[in-house]
Amino acid sequence: MESTTQKPRLLVTHPLFEPARRLLAEHFEAEYWNGPERIPRAELLRRIADKDGLICLLTEKVDEELLAVAPRLRLVATVSVGYDNIDLAACSRHGIAATNTPGVLDETTADFTWTLLLAVARRLLEGVELVQSGTWRGWSLDQLCGTDVWGKILGIVGFGRIGRAVARRARGFGMRILYSDAVRAPAETEAELGAEYRELDSLLGEADFVSLHVPLLPSTRHLIGAAELARMKPTAFLINTSRGPVVDEEALAQALERGQIAGAALDVYENEPRVHPGLLGRKNVVLAPHMASASLETRTRMAVMAAENAIALFSGRRPPNLLNPEVLDRLQSPQS
Repeated sequence: MESTTQKPRLLVTHPLFEPARRLLAEHFEAEYWNGPERIPRAELLRRIADKDGLICLLTEKVDEELLAVAPRLRLVATVSVGYDNIDLAACSRHGIAATNTPGVLDETTADFTWTLLLAVARRLLEGVELVQSGTWRGWSLDQLCGTDVWGKILGIVGFGRIGRAVARRARGFGMRILYSDAVRAPAETEAELGAEYRELDSLLGEADFVSLHVPLLPSTRHLIGAAELARMKPTAFLINTSRGPVVDEEALAQALERGQIAGAALDVYENEPRVHPGLLGRKNVVLAPHMASASLETRTRMAVMAAENAIALFSGRRPPNLLNPEVLDRLQSPQS
C-alpha cells in the first residue's frame, strides 16, 4: 500500500524558475525533464504513465494518446496563456483538470508588440546589421529611411486584454486606433482608449499597422490569408504576437514578394520552430523566436502561476485558472 505521506507525482517538461520549483517541492514529488531539447514524444508518454499531474509548455501536445497511457493523471497545467496544445474535450472525458496562465503576460506582450512594430517600421535590424558589419560609412540623408509611426492608423485584431494594452500604448504615439473583435467592446472602453470598432475587412483597408491578438481557434486559423493581405495598403505592416497559424505564411510570403504590403514582424509561426523559407532573409521582415512574454519577471510569474494551479487542485480547491470547470464534480479528493 502507498504511504499516507506520499506526495502526488508531477512530470514537469521544462526546467522552471526557482520560485516555482520551491513551491512544487513543498507539495509534490516533481520529476523534471532537463534535456537540451524539448522532451521527445516517446519519452513524454513513458514518463507520464505513473504521474498524477503534468506541467507542460505549448510545445507538448496533450491529446487522447497521452491521456490513455496516464490512468492516474488528474491535472494538466500549461505554462502559457494559450492552450491549443491541450485537447480540452479529451481532458474532460477523462476527468482531468486543465489550467493555463492568463493575465500575467499581457503588459509584457504588449511591450514586445511595440518592439516589433517600431523595429520593422524604422528598419532597426538593418541598421544594427550595418553598424555591426563594420561597413557603415557614417550618416547620410537617405540612409535607411523607414516609416513614421506617430500619427498613423493602428488596426488591432482581437481586443482582449493584450489588444487593449497595445491600444493604451498607441495613444502615446498619437495614433488613430481601430479594432476588430468577435464581440464589440463596451462604449466606455472605446471612449477610454479612443478606439473605433470596424469589421475586419474595413480595418485591413484603413490601417497602416495591423496587429494580431486573437486566440487560435478553428475560426481564427488563417484569419489572415491571401484575400485579407490583398485588402491591406501597400504601405501597411503586419505584426503577429498571437498564434502562428492565425496567419497563412505561404500567403504572407507571396504578398511580401509582390509588394502587396510594406513588411511584417512576427514572433510566432505556423509550424514552429520552422519558419516559411519565403520569410527568411527579407529586409522588410522582423522575425523573433516566440519571445513576446520573455521577461524574467513575467516568465517567473507564469511558472509560479502554473505551480499554484497544481497546488490548488491537489489541496482540494478549485484551480484559479481552470479551463474545463465541468470536471470539478468528477475529481476525487486529493490522495491522503
